Amino acid sequence: MASIVSAKSNRVIRKVYRYRWFYLLMAPGLLYFLIFRYIPMAGLLVAFKDYSVTKGIWDSPWVGWRNFEIIFESPDFLRLMSNTLLISVYRLVFNLLPDLILALLLNEIRVTWFKKIVQTITYGPYFLSWVIVYGLVYSFFSPGTGLVTTFYQNMGWGELNVLANSDFFRPLIILTDVWRNTGFGAIFFLAALATINPELYEAAVVDGAGRWKQIWHITLPGVREVFILLLILRLGTILDAGFDQIYVFLNARVTNVGDILDTWIFRRIIEQSDFSIPAAMGVFKSVIGFVLVIAANRIAKKLGGSGIY
Repeated sequence: MASIVSAKSNRVIRKVYRYRWFYLLMAPGLLYFLIFRYIPMAGLLVAFKDYSVTKGIWDSPWVGWRNFEIIFESPDFLRLMSNTLLISVYRLVFNLLPDLILALLLNEIRVTWFKKIVQTITYGPYFLSWVIVYGLVYSFFSPGTGLVTTFYQNMGWGELNVLANSDFFRPLIILTDVWRNTGFGAIFFLAALATINPELYEAAVVDGAGRWKQIWHITLPGVREVFILLLILRLGTILDAGFDQIYVFLNARVTNVGDILDTWIFRRIIEQSDFSIPAAMGVFKSVIGFVLVIAANRIAKKLGGSGIY
């Protein structure tokens, strides 16, 4: 028995030594995840404690599930949850589809220089922070002085207050998100399109298939796996809803439709110096995201996809 264990350990050591340079290349990435992803998971204990900064994580008293009970019994929980889910679903739908459509359109452009110009223009807004994006939106829709609001008033159509109108908040969030991120999201689909064998299109032309049939029978199946992969990954963060954008655009007049879980967590930390309740909310969001990813991955496999693992 000892000889068998020794032989196996020797084989492992030889294999590790053979691929030592590969493991060396992996080391920085593994250290990153270990230091910044796994070690901080010890902070999950805060969700089950009455955390005190002076006492620290280990010496703070245990409270069990009390923090979660406070969250679920809060009168704002249902409103926060519905706002978060609505905005996240809107993002999910109106991010993936425009990304795919833009990639398909770019793939059909045969003039190289024009294709590069269009791709650069659509990709550029991704490098703008949400503060700058809000500044641009404010210059167009600020009450009384915005370019669009001034034009609206001069035409005699009345007052226009987009930024403080709850009916416009969610469409504004989605439109600015599409404008900023569509060019970047299309890159993933363009990479998938580049892997499709050109001989498939040549065979389709020989069979008499037009451009629409080629897209339907070759192009779309070629990007299906990437689409499913991105969908599964984004389901894991469905309760995030984009804190940075929401926080910049949010104001007191649109809180009823724009306040989400992350903005509530932020206010709880800043205004009340409470870390236990936000930590419990983070655990809740992580569990929901994990369940959704596992479920979506299994559904994708049953439908014939490869999933993420």
